Amino acid sequence: MNKQNKKPRSDEMYRAILTLKSVDECKKFFDDLCTVTELQAMEQRYQVAVYLSQGMIYNDILEKTGASSATISRVNRSLQYGADGYAIAFERLGITAGKPAGEEEA
Repeated sequence: MNKQNKKPRSDEMYRAILTLKSVDECKKFFDDLCTVTELQAMEQRYQVAVYLSQGMIYNDILEKTGASSATISRVNRSLQYGADGYAIAFERLGITAGKPAGEEEA
């Protein structure tokens, strides 16, 4: 799609997501919104982001997730130069760089 035909993003869908109150409600919403393939791709990218933020190397991530090196690279670029969405979510979930969620600081 060229830039002339690109519509501005609507906040409506994001507001709808913010109204959901449980993981079960989110699963139901995304099951209705996305295809199985789309959900699997998003879940895989999220898991790749978690592993990268924990310091895991590409080959181990590829083995654990089945993600391509291109996907891993794309996610890494988002972590490094993106809008900080992953960082916000990880902070709120207690996922810190180099550590899985729930591990205490040394």
